[in-house]
Amino acid sequence: MIYKSKIGNIDLSRVTRLYPAAVVDAHGEIAEMSLEWADMNADKVKITAFVLVFDFTPPKEQVRDKKELYFETKEELIETMQEVAQFFQD
Repeated sequence: MIYKSKIGNIDLSRVTRLYPAAVVDAHGEIAEMSLEWADMNADKVKITAFVLVFDFTPPKEQVRDKKELYFETKEELIETMQEVAQFFQD
């Protein structure tokens, strides 16, 4: 299962975790947070981007092996999540 993304081909059969996140700026600190957390704290942080994380890291490994797709809007993120979900439904 290969997903052709704007950063190259992503082998979905190797994914151990797949999750969306919001990139937030909280008083100069940049971090990836859950979409739910970002929505609940929208008045305290600035959302700078959205990201879909393809994590290939085997369980119990310390060094992360992942690819990230960045988006300007939540709508773009959701659209890509729907495209990727099609691979798992077929």
